[in-house]
Amino acid sequence: MNVQVITRDGEPEYAVLPWDEYQALLKAAGRDVQVAVADQPARDSHPLQQLRSLREAQGRTAEDLARSVGISPAYLALIEAGERDPDAAIRRSLAHALGIARWEDDA
Repeated sequence: MNVQVITRDGEPEYAVLPWDEYQALLKAAGRDVQVAVADQPARDSHPLQQLRSLREAQGRTAEDLARSVGISPAYLALIEAGERDPDAAIRRSLAHALGIARWEDDA
């Protein structure tokens, strides 16, 4: 199972998993629920698109996160806006700083 765990204060808070695995879990639990998924622009499907919401959910400022990762707040703003695609090292640093167990390298 390919699950991404998001932590808060060192404790697991959210689990993110592929849609088909989620559906299989629902079916195994006897809850075959149909959920309508709205079409979203391609920009929203970018893996780093969730970066701002993850940061805000943890109550972190852009400046705090940027400094902890070793990048400028301006560069972080560009990443969050989808205008820059950071290299693998920065993605790993962002994942570590946000307490994400794994961040795909194909961002």
